[in-house]
Amino acid sequence: MSLLSIVIVGFALGMRHATDADHVIAVSTIVSREQRVSSAMLIGALWGIGHTVTILLIGGAIIVFDLVIPPRLGLTMEFSVAVMLVCLGILNLTGMLRWITETLSPAHWRTDSDHSHPHSHGEFIHSHPHHHEPEVHGHSEDSTPLAVTDSRFARFGLYHVLRPLVVGTVHGFAGSAAIALLVLATIPDPWWGILYLLIFGLGTIAGMMLITAANALPLAYTARRFFRLNHYFGLAAGLLSIGFGLFLMYEIGFVDGLFTGHPSWTPS
Repeated sequence: MSLLSIVIVGFALGMRHATDADHVIAVSTIVSREQRVSSAMLIGALWGIGHTVTILLIGGAIIVFDLVIPPRLGLTMEFSVAVMLVCLGILNLTGMLRWITETLSPAHWRTDSDHSHPHSHGEFIHSHPHHHEPEVHGHSEDSTPLAVTDSRFARFGLYHVLRPLVVGTVHGFAGSAAIALLVLATIPDPWWGILYLLIFGLGTIAGMMLITAANALPLAYTARRFFRLNHYFGLAAGLLSIGFGLFLMYEIGFVDGLFTGHPSWTPS
């Protein structure tokens, strides 16, 4: 394959890889409470970075050292994705994702006389403990968690950054073997193969940013106009994540044989 072919094919397949059902469901669950497109796209980029790093490390090792992953280990990596989907869905439905986000956000404030109710700052609607006096409101008008994201990435919040990175990393574990085997079958030179993985990862990042932007658009529109409908979007995302995760658990655990004596694994 020529360099141009590697760039075009790798980037295109990376974007298509971002549309896999488990990827879309996991990231949709994460961004279901986001109300700004720019914030959702940043989450998509972080997911893609975590995914790409894992693909480069594991896929690169398979290509360079000709590693062979045992079927049970491969199924275990895929099963971890199913567990993660169920956990994300449960956290979303129980409101734990929102609580953790607000608690670990850089703009979180609390005093003994604080109280909480939903209020808006421009396009951002949220609730947090605060006084009504401006000098002790808890944050300035331009210091809400999502507004800060636009100007200072470092204050996006550790939890905001780690959550999509970890989810992307887990997805990378599950998909790295299949991608590496595809490279081995088409690109004989290992270093060109690693270059393909890098281009593939960049395509995945771009694809996931587009997907998260598309998910956030209806949420941004309904946030101020149809608050209850916006809430139902989040519940639906949580239910879908749990349902699909349980389905994958059954498929991987019993159909593919992870929990039986005869595991059968075909990287896909």
